[in-house]
Amino acid sequence: MTPEKRLTLRVLGALLREDVVGLRTRSTLLDRPDGPWLRLPGGPATLLLPVAADGFQCEYAARLPLLRREPASTGTGTADSPAVGTDLTSCDDILRALRELADPEDRPGFDAYAAECRQTLATMRLHDAVGATVHERLARRYGEDPGTWTGMAGSLAFDTLAAYLDHPVYPTARGRAGLTDDQLRAYAPEFHPTFTLRWATAHAPQRAPQCAPITLPVHPLTAGALPPGAVLTDRPGPQVIPTLSMRTVALAHDPAQHIKLPLPTSTLGLRNRRTIKPGTLIDGAAGQRLLEAVIAREPRFRGTILQADEQRFDHAGHELLAALYRRYPPGLDSALIVPLAALLAPEPGGRRLIDRLADRFYDGDPLALLDAYLTLLFDWQTTLFSYGIALESHQQNTSLVLDRPHPAARTRLRLLFKDNDGPRVNAGRIRFHGLPADFDDPRTFTDRDQPLIDMFATITVHLCAGALAFGLPAHRDRLLRLIRDRLDAMAGPVLRKHLLDADRLPVKAMVTAGTLLSKERSGAADINKHYTSGPNYLRRLPIS
Repeated sequence: MTPEKRLTLRVLGALLREDVVGLRTRSTLLDRPDGPWLRLPGGPATLLLPVAADGFQCEYAARLPLLRREPASTGTGTADSPAVGTDLTSCDDILRALRELADPEDRPGFDAYAAECRQTLATMRLHDAVGATVHERLARRYGEDPGTWTGMAGSLAFDTLAAYLDHPVYPTARGRAGLTDDQLRAYAPEFHPTFTLRWATAHAPQRAPQCAPITLPVHPLTAGALPPGAVLTDRPGPQVIPTLSMRTVALAHDPAQHIKLPLPTSTLGLRNRRTIKPGTLIDGAAGQRLLEAVIAREPRFRGTILQADEQRFDHAGHELLAALYRRYPPGLDSALIVPLAALLAPEPGGRRLIDRLADRFYDGDPLALLDAYLTLLFDWQTTLFSYGIALESHQQNTSLVLDRPHPAARTRLRLLFKDNDGPRVNAGRIRFHGLPADFDDPRTFTDRDQPLIDMFATITVHLCAGALAFGLPAHRDRLLRLIRDRLDAMAGPVLRKHLLDADRLPVKAMVTAGTLLSKERSGAADINKHYTSGPNYLRRLPIS
């Protein structure tokens, strides 16, 4: 399938899932010989979308990369013989048709998303053109067997593999607003480049005016956009390699040291700017301390749940003048450190990475690997929920650490977490347990469990578990049973009620909040935590 058709399918699926202009809730289902269609009336035309049963966050997914437009005056034809219409097959044409049904004040968001689709399509074509060459370079640099890509240097190679996969929810995640192909080749993780940072001096607002300015590392993409008062120096910065997040880079000579830097671009939505506000740095450090306090009370997680150190950072009072100095734990040189986002990626040998890892560590059984992972993941996340904490530890912020302490030992699986600046915390339960929670962002705190349940469902369940099951069709049913059984064994009554027994689960509405609608129109206090709902693929059926 061409990149354009792949993108169109994913965009249509997301627009349906998020019920854009009522595509899901205002449509009627038509059964036709080629399969089901959804019919959406309105305006001068009727829109028809061919769909297929799905179940992962929406009852249906787009079946074909098209939206059919029929003049309203022609009727809808019969079930067996649809009326003659025009098939819209490009994202531009599809969004233009949906735009006509949107409120006038929302229409600029459809234009913005069409531009985002064009940017993403260009990137997908670039990926298709260079992917094989990049795989060859990784094999030459790190070895032909990804099962030997150990340590933090090997983790960067896994990040590159992950960069060629689409996001489980956001269809245009490969697009980065405003960046050219040459800039992507020079700085994006999917090309695995090495480049040099810059240095800049600026006065930090928290310092007295007579104090010397601070010196900050600056990403080359940001160097031309610095605010007045910031001065680039002639001294070159360190050589670095980009991680999966792109704005975070690893020191080439010490890959266990990462620097998170602001970038003048957006990903996962036009409003999801890759700049850095001071509060996020404060909150990342606070999140690390909170999790360490829980681990101190729950000794079984000592040594199995690992945290990146995010206590050191600088900020000069502007969202483009900041740096987080992240340090990874020692002792991981002989381990494979694999971001969850890379598990389903093809590796240089052509297989899925998860199969390669299963061969090395679990006698060729990917379900055994996933069982070990899910058991630890759910034990940790349900324990955090009992303390009143839900993490935004999605597939990019969670890594599997796999090794054998000695050749005859059994496989040891640990989890490594980073970027804990956006949790949801039940303030009452945290106070009851006497845990530290000195977050800067007031949106972190709630006096209800529902915001924690929403995050648990959309991050831990959908992105870190369900996406793996639906991404492995041959194992899907067994994996869904495994997810359900492990959650059932570890979740308390609140989570069981809302995750296993509920008819529907919360689902991220990322396109709506990130690009299509303004915050005023969507009502999203946080664009990364704005939800719709979808069918519960984990629901326990009552015993008859």
